[in-house]
Amino acid sequence: MASHILRAITLQAITDYAQLFLSDTPLLDVRAPIEFSKGAFPTSINAPLMNDQERELVGTCYKDQGAQAAQDLGHRLVCGDVKQQRINAWIDFAEQYPKGVLYCFRGGLRSRITQQWLAEAGINRPFIQGGYKAMRGFLLQQLHERVESGAFMVLSGATGSGKTEVIHDWPHSIDLEGLAKHRGSAFGKTTQPQPSQIDFENAWSVAWLKRKQLSSAPVLIEDESRLIGRIAVLPEYLDAAKDANNVLLEAPFEERVRRIRQDYFMDAFDHFQKAASDHAYQLLDDFIRNAVSRIKKRLGGVRFNLLNDMLDSAIVSLKNQNDWTGFDALIEVLLNDYYDPMYQYQYQQKAHKTIFKGSHSDILEWLATR
Repeated sequence: MASHILRAITLQAITDYAQLFLSDTPLLDVRAPIEFSKGAFPTSINAPLMNDQERELVGTCYKDQGAQAAQDLGHRLVCGDVKQQRINAWIDFAEQYPKGVLYCFRGGLRSRITQQWLAEAGINRPFIQGGYKAMRGFLLQQLHERVESGAFMVLSGATGSGKTEVIHDWPHSIDLEGLAKHRGSAFGKTTQPQPSQIDFENAWSVAWLKRKQLSSAPVLIEDESRLIGRIAVLPEYLDAAKDANNVLLEAPFEERVRRIRQDYFMDAFDHFQKAASDHAYQLLDDFIRNAVSRIKKRLGGVRFNLLNDMLDSAIVSLKNQNDWTGFDALIEVLLNDYYDPMYQYQYQQKAHKTIFKGSHSDILEWLATR
Protein backbone atom coordinates (compact mmCIF):
# COMPACT_ATOMS: atom_id res chain seq x y z
CA MET A 1 0.00 0.00 0.00
CA ALA A 2 1.25 3.45 -0.93
CA SER A 3 2.29 5.77 1.83
CA HIS A 4 -0.52 7.96 3.12
CA ILE A 5 1.78 10.99 2.99
CA LEU A 6 0.56 13.03 0.03
CA ARG A 7 3.07 13.15 -2.78
CA ALA A 8 3.66 16.27 -4.82
CA ILE A 9 1.46 15.73 -7.86
CA THR A 10 0.70 18.39 -10.43
CA LEU A 11 -2.97 18.28 -11.30
CA GLN A 12 -5.30 21.04 -12.32
CA ALA A 13 -7.60 22.74 -9.80
CA ILE A 14 -10.72 24.15 -11.46
CA THR A 15 -12.25 27.47 -10.40
CA ASP A 16 -14.58 28.23 -13.33
CA TYR A 17 -17.78 27.04 -11.67
CA ALA A 18 -20.06 28.56 -14.29
CA GLN A 19 -18.49 26.54 -17.10
CA LEU A 20 -18.81 23.34 -15.09
CA PHE A 21 -22.57 23.81 -14.87
CA LEU A 22 -23.08 25.23 -18.35
CA SER A 23 -21.31 22.26 -19.94
CA ASP A 24 -23.00 19.67 -17.68
CA THR A 25 -19.58 18.41 -16.62
CA PRO A 26 -19.84 15.02 -14.86
CA LEU A 27 -18.88 15.51 -11.22
CA LEU A 28 -17.38 12.85 -8.95
CA ASP A 29 -18.51 13.63 -5.40
CA VAL A 30 -16.20 11.89 -2.91
CA ARG A 31 -18.03 13.12 0.19
CA ALA A 32 -19.77 10.61 2.46
CA PRO A 33 -23.27 9.48 1.40
CA ILE A 34 -24.96 11.46 4.19
CA GLU A 35 -23.35 14.65 2.89
CA PHE A 36 -24.38 13.84 -0.66
CA SER A 37 -28.00 13.17 0.34
CA LYS A 38 -28.32 16.62 1.90
CA GLY A 39 -27.28 18.41 -1.26
CA ALA A 40 -25.38 17.90 -4.50
CA PHE A 41 -25.53 19.01 -8.14
CA PRO A 42 -27.50 17.78 -11.17
CA THR A 43 -24.54 15.96 -12.75
CA SER A 44 -22.98 14.61 -9.53
CA ILE A 45 -22.31 10.94 -8.84
CA ASN A 46 -21.41 9.87 -5.32
CA ALA A 47 -18.42 7.56 -4.94
CA PRO A 48 -17.15 8.36 -1.44
CA LEU A 49 -13.65 8.19 -0.05
CA MET A 50 -15.19 7.28 3.33
CA ASN A 51 -18.62 5.93 4.21
CA ASP A 52 -20.78 7.60 6.86
CA GLN A 53 -19.44 5.56 9.78
CA GLU A 54 -15.80 6.05 8.78
CA ARG A 55 -16.35 9.78 8.37
CA GLU A 56 -17.92 10.02 11.81
CA LEU A 57 -15.03 8.15 13.44
CA VAL A 58 -12.45 10.34 11.71
CA GLY A 59 -14.36 13.49 12.65
CA THR A 60 -14.46 12.48 16.31
CA CYS A 61 -10.76 11.67 16.23
CA TYR A 62 -10.02 15.07 14.70
CA LYS A 63 -11.85 16.86 17.52
CA ASP A 64 -10.20 14.78 20.25
CA GLN A 65 -6.67 14.23 18.93
CA GLY A 66 -6.04 16.62 16.05
CA ALA A 67 -5.53 16.54 12.29
CA GLN A 68 -2.63 14.10 12.03
CA ALA A 69 -4.28 11.48 14.22
CA ALA A 70 -7.47 11.81 12.15
CA GLN A 71 -5.53 11.32 8.91
CA ASP A 72 -3.77 8.27 10.31
CA LEU A 73 -7.09 6.77 11.39
CA GLY A 74 -8.60 7.48 7.97
CA HIS A 75 -5.82 5.57 6.24
CA ARG A 76 -6.21 2.65 8.62
CA LEU A 77 -9.94 2.51 7.95
CA VAL A 78 -9.62 2.84 4.18
CA CYS A 79 -6.90 0.40 3.21
CA GLY A 80 -6.44 -2.96 1.51
CA ASP A 81 -9.53 -4.29 -0.28
CA VAL A 82 -11.69 -1.41 0.95
CA LYS A 83 -9.29 1.11 -0.55
CA GLN A 84 -9.13 -0.79 -3.82
CA GLN A 85 -12.93 -0.92 -4.05
CA ARG A 86 -13.09 2.86 -3.66
CA ILE A 87 -10.39 3.37 -6.29
CA ASN A 88 -12.15 0.97 -8.67
CA ALA A 89 -15.34 3.04 -8.38
CA TRP A 90 -13.39 6.17 -9.28
CA ILE A 91 -11.70 4.42 -12.19
CA ASP A 92 -15.12 3.34 -13.48
CA PHE A 93 -16.28 6.95 -13.30
CA ALA A 94 -13.15 8.19 -15.10
CA GLU A 95 -13.57 5.66 -17.89
CA GLN A 96 -17.25 6.42 -18.33
CA TYR A 97 -16.76 10.19 -18.12
CA PRO A 98 -13.36 11.16 -19.59
CA LYS A 99 -14.03 14.87 -18.93
CA GLY A 100 -15.28 14.37 -15.39
CA VAL A 101 -13.82 16.21 -12.41
CA LEU A 102 -13.91 15.51 -8.68
CA TYR A 103 -14.74 17.41 -5.54
CA CYS A 104 -15.10 17.01 -1.78
CA PHE A 105 -16.59 19.46 0.70
CA ARG A 106 -13.96 22.22 0.58
CA GLY A 107 -11.55 20.97 -2.06
CA GLY A 108 -9.12 19.90 0.64
CA LEU A 109 -7.64 16.65 1.89
CA ARG A 110 -10.24 14.26 0.50
CA SER A 111 -9.89 15.73 -2.99
CA ARG A 112 -6.10 15.50 -2.85
CA ILE A 113 -6.14 11.91 -1.59
CA THR A 114 -8.56 10.92 -4.35
CA GLN A 115 -6.38 12.67 -6.92
CA GLN A 116 -3.25 10.95 -5.68
CA TRP A 117 -4.74 7.46 -5.57
CA LEU A 118 -6.14 7.93 -9.06
CA ALA A 119 -2.79 9.25 -10.28
CA GLU A 120 -1.09 6.17 -8.86
CA ALA A 121 -3.56 4.13 -10.94
CA GLY A 122 -2.51 6.08 -14.04
CA ILE A 123 -5.48 8.47 -14.19
CA ASN A 124 -5.16 12.23 -13.84
CA ARG A 125 -8.31 14.09 -12.87
CA PRO A 126 -8.64 17.75 -11.83
CA PHE A 127 -10.44 18.68 -8.64
CA ILE A 128 -12.69 21.67 -7.96
CA GLN A 129 -11.06 24.40 -5.92
CA GLY A 130 -13.21 25.16 -2.90
CA GLY A 131 -15.25 21.99 -3.41
CA TYR A 132 -18.96 21.65 -2.76
CA LYS A 133 -19.08 24.64 -0.44
CA ALA A 134 -17.72 27.03 -3.06
CA MET A 135 -19.96 25.69 -5.84
CA ARG A 136 -23.03 25.87 -3.63
CA GLY A 137 -22.16 29.45 -2.70
CA PHE A 138 -21.70 30.34 -6.36
CA LEU A 139 -25.11 28.92 -7.32
CA LEU A 140 -26.88 30.69 -4.45
CA GLN A 141 -25.25 33.98 -5.39
CA GLN A 142 -26.26 33.51 -9.03
CA LEU A 143 -29.84 32.69 -8.05
CA HIS A 144 -30.14 35.72 -5.80
CA GLU A 145 -28.66 37.97 -8.50
CA ARG A 146 -31.17 36.71 -11.07
CA VAL A 147 -34.05 37.27 -8.67
CA GLU A 148 -32.85 40.77 -7.77
CA SER A 149 -32.44 41.66 -11.45
CA GLY A 150 -36.11 40.94 -12.06
CA ALA A 151 -35.19 39.15 -15.29
CA PHE A 152 -38.30 36.99 -15.36
CA MET A 153 -42.00 37.03 -16.17
CA VAL A 154 -44.66 35.13 -14.24
CA LEU A 155 -47.10 32.85 -16.04
CA SER A 156 -50.45 32.88 -14.23
CA GLY A 157 -53.60 30.93 -14.90
CA ALA A 158 -56.37 29.10 -13.10
CA THR A 159 -55.87 25.50 -11.97
CA GLY A 160 -55.97 23.17 -14.95
CA SER A 161 -55.39 25.88 -17.57
CA GLY A 162 -52.22 24.18 -18.79
CA LYS A 163 -49.47 26.45 -17.49
CA THR A 164 -46.93 23.62 -17.39
CA GLU A 165 -47.62 22.86 -21.06
CA VAL A 166 -46.79 26.46 -21.98
CA ILE A 167 -43.62 26.29 -19.88
CA HIS A 168 -42.57 23.11 -21.69
CA ASP A 169 -43.35 24.59 -25.11
CA TRP A 170 -41.47 27.85 -24.53
CA PRO A 171 -37.71 27.14 -24.45
CA HIS A 172 -36.76 30.29 -22.49
CA SER A 173 -38.55 29.16 -19.33
CA ILE A 174 -37.91 27.36 -16.05
CA ASP A 175 -40.18 24.57 -14.82
CA LEU A 176 -40.05 24.88 -11.02
CA GLU A 177 -42.63 22.14 -10.54
CA GLY A 178 -40.60 19.82 -12.75
CA LEU A 179 -37.48 20.56 -10.71
CA ALA A 180 -39.44 19.97 -7.49
CA LYS A 181 -41.01 16.73 -8.82
CA HIS A 182 -44.44 17.97 -7.71
CA ARG A 183 -47.36 19.68 -9.46
CA GLY A 184 -47.85 22.15 -6.66
CA SER A 185 -51.34 21.35 -5.32
CA ALA A 186 -52.95 18.94 -2.89
CA PHE A 187 -53.18 16.52 -5.84
CA GLY A 188 -49.70 17.35 -7.10
CA LYS A 189 -47.68 14.41 -5.76
CA THR A 190 -45.94 12.57 -8.60
CA THR A 191 -44.51 9.06 -8.85
CA GLN A 192 -40.99 10.43 -8.28
CA PRO A 193 -39.60 11.38 -4.87
CA GLN A 194 -39.00 15.06 -4.32
CA PRO A 195 -35.39 16.25 -4.21
CA SER A 196 -33.80 17.80 -1.15
CA GLN A 197 -34.36 21.53 -0.71
CA ILE A 198 -30.72 22.20 -1.58
CA ASP A 199 -30.83 20.02 -4.71
CA PHE A 200 -33.91 21.94 -5.88
CA GLU A 201 -32.21 25.31 -5.38
CA ASN A 202 -29.05 24.11 -7.10
CA ALA A 203 -31.00 22.79 -10.10
CA TRP A 204 -33.03 26.03 -10.28
CA SER A 205 -29.87 28.13 -10.32
CA VAL A 206 -28.21 25.94 -12.97
CA ALA A 207 -31.31 26.13 -15.18
CA TRP A 208 -31.39 29.93 -14.89
CA LEU A 209 -27.65 30.16 -15.58
CA LYS A 210 -28.17 28.24 -18.83
CA ARG A 211 -31.11 30.41 -19.89
CA LYS A 212 -29.08 33.56 -19.21
CA GLN A 213 -26.23 32.29 -21.37
CA LEU A 214 -28.59 31.81 -24.31
CA SER A 215 -30.47 35.10 -24.01
CA SER A 216 -30.75 38.17 -21.84
CA ALA A 217 -34.54 38.18 -22.28
CA PRO A 218 -36.66 37.54 -19.17
CA VAL A 219 -37.34 33.87 -18.51
CA LEU A 220 -40.89 32.64 -18.07
CA ILE A 221 -41.66 30.99 -14.70
CA GLU A 222 -44.99 29.55 -13.61
CA ASP A 223 -46.76 31.34 -10.78
CA GLU A 224 -46.12 29.41 -7.56
CA SER A 225 -47.13 29.62 -3.94
CA ARG A 226 -44.76 29.31 -0.99
CA LEU A 227 -44.53 25.52 -1.16
CA ILE A 228 -44.31 23.05 -4.03
CA GLY A 229 -45.06 19.89 -2.09
CA ARG A 230 -42.50 20.06 0.72
CA ILE A 231 -40.10 22.24 -1.31
CA ALA A 232 -39.99 25.90 -0.27
CA VAL A 233 -39.72 28.55 -2.97
CA LEU A 234 -37.21 31.27 -2.05
CA PRO A 235 -39.04 34.05 -0.14
CA GLU A 236 -37.11 36.74 -2.01
CA TYR A 237 -38.30 35.27 -5.30
CA LEU A 238 -41.92 35.30 -4.13
CA ASP A 239 -41.53 38.95 -3.14
CA ALA A 240 -40.01 39.82 -6.52
CA ALA A 241 -42.71 37.85 -8.36
CA LYS A 242 -45.38 40.16 -6.94
CA ASP A 243 -43.84 43.04 -8.90
CA ALA A 244 -42.85 41.07 -12.02
CA ASN A 245 -44.65 41.36 -15.34
CA ASN A 246 -47.46 38.84 -15.55
CA VAL A 247 -48.75 36.74 -18.46
CA LEU A 248 -52.23 35.27 -18.00
CA LEU A 249 -53.13 31.92 -19.57
CA GLU A 250 -56.84 31.57 -20.30
CA ALA A 251 -58.62 28.25 -20.95
CA PRO A 252 -62.30 27.18 -21.09
CA PHE A 253 -63.69 25.58 -17.94
CA GLU A 254 -64.50 22.29 -19.71
CA GLU A 255 -60.94 22.05 -21.02
CA ARG A 256 -59.58 22.58 -17.53
CA VAL A 257 -61.77 19.80 -16.14
CA ARG A 258 -60.59 17.37 -18.84
CA ARG A 259 -56.95 18.29 -18.26
CA ILE A 260 -57.17 17.77 -14.50
CA ARG A 261 -58.94 14.45 -14.98
CA GLN A 262 -56.18 13.29 -17.33
CA ASP A 263 -53.12 14.73 -15.60
CA TYR A 264 -54.06 14.03 -12.01
CA PHE A 265 -56.48 11.08 -12.00
CA MET A 266 -56.10 9.06 -15.19
CA ASP A 267 -52.30 9.29 -15.28
CA ALA A 268 -52.18 8.28 -11.61
CA PHE A 269 -54.45 5.31 -12.32
CA ASP A 270 -52.22 4.20 -15.21
CA HIS A 271 -49.24 4.29 -12.87
CA PHE A 272 -51.09 2.29 -10.21
CA GLN A 273 -52.12 -0.33 -12.79
CA LYS A 274 -48.51 -0.80 -13.85
CA ALA A 275 -47.19 -0.86 -10.30
CA ALA A 276 -49.90 -2.97 -8.61
CA SER A 277 -52.72 -3.85 -10.99
CA ASP A 278 -54.72 -5.81 -8.38
CA HIS A 279 -54.96 -2.75 -6.15
CA ALA A 280 -55.13 0.04 -8.73
CA TYR A 281 -58.69 1.13 -7.90
CA GLN A 282 -57.98 1.23 -4.18
CA LEU A 283 -54.74 3.13 -4.73
CA LEU A 284 -56.56 5.69 -6.86
CA ASP A 285 -59.25 6.02 -4.20
CA ASP A 286 -56.61 6.50 -1.49
CA PHE A 287 -54.70 9.04 -3.58
CA ILE A 288 -57.73 11.24 -4.21
CA ARG A 289 -59.22 10.82 -0.73
CA ASN A 290 -55.92 11.72 0.94
CA ALA A 291 -55.55 14.80 -1.26
CA VAL A 292 -59.07 15.97 -0.40
CA SER A 293 -58.31 15.38 3.29
CA ARG A 294 -55.33 17.75 3.09
CA ILE A 295 -57.66 20.62 2.25
CA LYS A 296 -60.55 19.54 4.50
CA LYS A 297 -60.26 22.58 6.74
CA ARG A 298 -60.64 24.98 3.84
CA LEU A 299 -63.38 22.94 2.20
CA GLY A 300 -65.52 22.75 5.29
CA GLY A 301 -67.21 19.66 6.64
CA VAL A 302 -70.29 19.67 4.37
CA ARG A 303 -68.30 20.05 1.15
CA PHE A 304 -65.68 17.56 2.32
CA ASN A 305 -68.37 14.91 2.92
CA LEU A 306 -69.97 15.69 -0.44
CA LEU A 307 -66.69 15.14 -2.27
CA ASN A 308 -66.10 11.84 -0.50
CA ASP A 309 -69.58 10.65 -1.50
CA MET A 310 -68.92 11.72 -5.08
CA LEU A 311 -65.63 9.84 -5.02
CA ASP A 312 -67.41 6.68 -3.86
CA SER A 313 -69.78 6.88 -6.82
CA ALA A 314 -66.99 7.74 -9.29
CA ILE A 315 -64.89 4.73 -8.27
CA VAL A 316 -67.89 2.41 -8.64
CA SER A 317 -68.63 3.75 -12.14
CA LEU A 318 -65.00 3.38 -13.11
CA LYS A 319 -64.88 -0.21 -11.88
CA ASN A 320 -68.15 -1.33 -13.39
CA GLN A 321 -68.38 0.71 -16.59
CA ASN A 322 -64.90 2.15 -17.15
CA ASP A 323 -66.66 5.53 -16.89
CA TRP A 324 -64.59 8.56 -15.83
CA THR A 325 -67.37 11.15 -15.98
CA GLY A 326 -68.07 10.83 -12.25
CA PHE A 327 -64.67 12.33 -11.60
CA ASP A 328 -65.57 15.34 -13.75
CA ALA A 329 -68.36 16.23 -11.35
CA LEU A 330 -65.94 16.00 -8.42
CA ILE A 331 -63.39 18.19 -10.24
CA GLU A 332 -66.05 20.79 -11.02
CA VAL A 333 -66.90 21.12 -7.34
CA LEU A 334 -63.23 21.46 -6.43
CA LEU A 335 -62.72 24.17 -9.07
CA ASN A 336 -65.90 26.14 -8.41
CA ASP A 337 -65.83 25.99 -4.62
CA TYR A 338 -62.13 25.86 -3.77
CA TYR A 339 -59.46 26.44 -6.41
CA ASP A 340 -61.06 29.19 -8.51
CA PRO A 341 -62.06 31.49 -5.61
CA MET A 342 -58.58 31.11 -4.12
CA TYR A 343 -56.96 31.79 -7.50
CA GLN A 344 -59.10 34.85 -8.19
CA TYR A 345 -58.15 36.35 -4.84
CA GLN A 346 -54.45 35.76 -5.44
CA TYR A 347 -54.54 36.97 -9.03
CA GLN A 348 -56.21 40.25 -8.11
CA GLN A 349 -53.08 41.15 -6.15
CA LYS A 350 -51.06 41.09 -9.38
CA ALA A 351 -53.67 41.81 -12.07
CA HIS A 352 -52.26 45.31 -12.63
CA LYS A 353 -48.96 43.73 -13.71
CA THR A 354 -50.55 41.66 -16.50
CA ILE A 355 -48.99 42.60 -19.84
CA PHE A 356 -50.64 39.90 -21.98
CA LYS A 357 -53.45 37.40 -21.75
CA GLY A 358 -54.60 34.68 -24.10
CA SER A 359 -54.70 30.99 -24.95
CA HIS A 360 -51.75 28.60 -25.10
CA SER A 361 -51.09 29.39 -28.77
CA ASP A 362 -51.71 33.13 -28.28
CA ILE A 363 -49.06 33.31 -25.58
CA LEU A 364 -46.48 31.35 -27.58
CA GLU A 365 -47.03 33.62 -30.60
CA TRP A 366 -46.75 36.71 -28.42
CA LEU A 367 -43.59 35.51 -26.74
CA ALA A 368 -42.01 34.77 -30.13
CA THR A 369 -42.45 38.41 -31.18
CA ARG A 370 -40.70 39.86 -28.13
